[in-house]
Amino acid sequence: MKFTKMHGLGNDYVYIDCVRQDCEALMDDLPEIARFISDRHFGVGADGLVLILPSEVADFRMRMFNSDGSEAEMCGNAIRCVGKYVYDSGLTRKAAVSIETLAGVKLLDMKVKDGTVELVKVDMGCPILDPERIPVKSDQTAFISQPVEVDGQIFEITCVSMGNPHAVIYVPDLAGLQLEKVGPKIETHPLFPNRINVEFVQVIDRQTLKMRVWERGAGETMACGTGACAVLVASVLNGISQRSATVKLLGGDLMVEWSEDDGHVYMTGPAVKVFDGEIDVELFSKTAI
Repeated sequence: MKFTKMHGLGNDYVYIDCVRQDCEALMDDLPEIARFISDRHFGVGADGLVLILPSEVADFRMRMFNSDGSEAEMCGNAIRCVGKYVYDSGLTRKAAVSIETLAGVKLLDMKVKDGTVELVKVDMGCPILDPERIPVKSDQTAFISQPVEVDGQIFEITCVSMGNPHAVIYVPDLAGLQLEKVGPKIETHPLFPNRINVEFVQVIDRQTLKMRVWERGAGETMACGTGACAVLVASVLNGISQRSATVKLLGGDLMVEWSEDDGHVYMTGPAVKVFDGEIDVELFSKTAI
């Protein structure tokens, strides 16, 4: 099975082209395959697995699995890489494409230089603030700066869904944050029935936000595109930032805007191909894993 390793700001995934390749043999074991191929010692090494598929409602469809085998609705960094892949590999000649995801159809506008995609702007749609739809167990109309106790410590959390759930928390300084300890406890808190992605944010100024992310099913990653979008929305709701800001992640910067015109969130950032490879599909058997 041929694959391509790509990353968006260090948030890396293994991409399998199921438009040109027959992927039927993989479909029954996708969680196991994702765990195996994501392993940085025994597999290829990645934050997860992404399948690029035909779609009946968009130009292409993506399915993505975290490194723990759980399927996720969407990933902002991964979808930018999907756009780069379909253009650079010749699956499309359009610089604007639509991608079907479990979080709906997303529109991508790609900046092409010398025949390859450099930057991708993604229309992430409108943020979801209704706790029932995020989901969060709350009778509030919106979960904004609400106190939540975790191991005896109180965190003020703002929850936003960008098709997947996010909990945004502001801290004075990210340097001393013990994310590996607090991240999984918030991710699996009973308040969040489907678990949740957790973003800790340091405000630099009203146009610059710095964040670290604990991703549901993957742990700390270098970047999270949907998380960056959720951070901007939460920052606007809390009166902390303007509607357009640079979100600084461990892997680099994303430009995010929450448009007043249509209420959509727009995210712009790079997508990078690392290498192509092949892996023996027999290794995907459950006994091998």
